Parts: sequence; C-alpha cells; structure tokens
Amino acid sequence: MKKIYLLFICTILLDSAFAQDIHFSQYTEAPLYLNPALATVSYDTRAIGYYRSQWASVAKSYMTYGITFEQAINHLKLKANHFGIALNIFQDNAGNGLIKSFMPSLGVNYVMKVADNSKLSLGIQSGMSIKSINSSNFTWDSQFDGFKYNPGLPGENVTLSGIARFDMGAGVNYHYARSERYISAEDGAKFDIGVAAYHFTSPKYSFFNTGDKLYTRYIGYFNGDFGIKSAGIALVPSIIYIQQGPSKEITSGFMVKYIIRDQSVYTGAKKAISLSLGAYYRLKDAVIPTLLFQFDQWGLGIAYDLNLSDLTPVTRTKGGMEVMLRFNTSPGYGKALGGNFNRSYMR
Repeated sequence: MKKIYLLFICTILLDSAFAQDIHFSQYTEAPLYLNPALATVSYDTRAIGYYRSQWASVAKSYMTYGITFEQAINHLKLKANHFGIALNIFQDNAGNGLIKSFMPSLGVNYVMKVADNSKLSLGIQSGMSIKSINSSNFTWDSQFDGFKYNPGLPGENVTLSGIARFDMGAGVNYHYARSERYISAEDGAKFDIGVAAYHFTSPKYSFFNTGDKLYTRYIGYFNGDFGIKSAGIALVPSIIYIQQGPSKEITSGFMVKYIIRDQSVYTGAKKAISLSLGAYYRLKDAVIPTLLFQFDQWGLGIAYDLNLSDLTPVTRTKGGMEVMLRFNTSPGYGKALGGNFNRSYMR
C-alpha cells in the first residue's frame, strides 16, 4: 500500500514540477512570496531566512530553503514616498534530490504615502527559474502491475535534464498602520490587503519537451494586527487565496499575540518582546499550529503542517516543519514614526 502512495506522490511531484510553485505555511512572514509590492512597506531593511521540510513520513523529506532581503532607497522615517529593492533566492529539493529548483529574482517597488496612516505600493519582480532532474531512480505508475511495484516494467522517458526560464511578476498593496511601534503597541493597529500575479510570461516547464507551461499564480490576501488597549494582547487574523491553473489554495488563520514588553521609544533601553500563538487551516489539506517569538529586531517563527488530505492514511497527519528567522533594522513598524502616535504610551 505504501508503494501505491509513493507512486501517487511521484505523480504529484512531477505535476508540480511543471505547473506549481513552492509554498509557505507562515505566509504572513513570507511577504515577497505574497507580493513584490510588500517590500520596504513596514521596514527600511529586512532579511528573512526560511527552511521547510515535508513528507518525511512517506519518503525522504522535500526541502525548501530561501532568503529574502529588502532595502529602502533614500527613505526618511517612513514618512515620505520612496523606492525599495528586494532580492529573493529559493532552493527546492524534491524527494531524494531528484528534482531541484533554483529561483533567484530581483524586485523593485514604489511606496506612496496616501494618508496619515496609509500607504499604497506597486511592485514588480523578475528573475530566473532553473530546474534540474535526475530520473534514474524514479518509479512510475506504469510499473505497478496491478498487485505490486515491478521495476522490470518500462517507465517513462524524461527528455530533458535541465530547464532555465526567465520569469516576471507584479502586484499592488494597501497598508494601514496606526501607532507604528516595534511589534505593535497595545493601541496599535495595522493591516495589509493586496493582489499579485507571478509568471506573466507563462514559461515552458516540461522535462518531456511537450510544451507544458507554468501556470500564472494569482494571489489575494489580508493580513491584520489589532492591539487591544490595556489588555496586553493583539489579535492577528489573516487569509490568503491562491489560484494557479486548476489548483486553488485557501488558507486562513488566527493568532493571539501576547505583548510581554513594549518598546521604550525615546531611550531604547527596553526592548519589545512578544509571543504569538495560533493556527492556520489550509482548506482540505492541513491544520498548521504556529508560534512566533519576537524580540526587538528579531523574529523566530515555527509552524508544523498536520496533514488532513487524501495522503493521511500513509502520512498519519505528519506533514512538515517550517522555520522562519527574521531580522530588521530601524526605522520600521514599531518606532514612533506614524502620523497620530499616542505619546501617552512612550516609556
């Protein structure tokens, strides 16, 4: 039975190699995966590292690594319109490294202050997607003889061992923030809402040289962070919708952020600390318990996918672990830079 699931996963793997992208469960902490227009909206400088491992209960883990970096240009205290640049590098190894994807890209966006607490940003991203395949150890559904896997039966012929394609994406984002401070003050509120699309060029992605194309990925999302005054907590809801060809993904979640200590704005002697706990639900696929610890300019996020899909009988709900590490420099969300900051909260 497990062989059948392995063959099924191999089929999914090849389909994703042609038509689908990597994804992250902590999507609120993967802003440039969501939309190139999110670069430098909340921080002048931000770097994020990612590690994701999944399907270890079925085969060797499918691993995704990544790093993103954002930098604002000629920006003063988040008050003026400015340009931002972004660098993304992702590496995806599927199974025993049989299919590898290397995806570097550069982005640029323009952030406009449209009201005291509001910004509108437009972003564009371009880069390369380089895929390679080693099919020598692949197993195919045609090698299932009706009773068991039979390696003596012929498989399929993989024509190409590598693919390199140019790619582009773009998006727009609306950002609202009141009482901009580190990690969010008790009276703070912020949210982002936006849409983006990737793979405008619909590049050809087929190791079989059949002309199959990578589907355009469309994304819509809402991410919020709403402090409750005098309660020491903030409510953090979010939802994302992704459509890529025939595949659709809807993930929504809710976290509660416990503000352990707020930032001392003038002296900086007290560093902000918060701990967020919650969960996300990927429709018909997984429940994702999530933890986010933030200290001053650092953030550490951990999530685990509990699989609820058709693979549950073999995965036994074991989906995968995801870890995120973030660092930002000032100014950023958290300092007293907004238009209507309440000075009674300064320490």
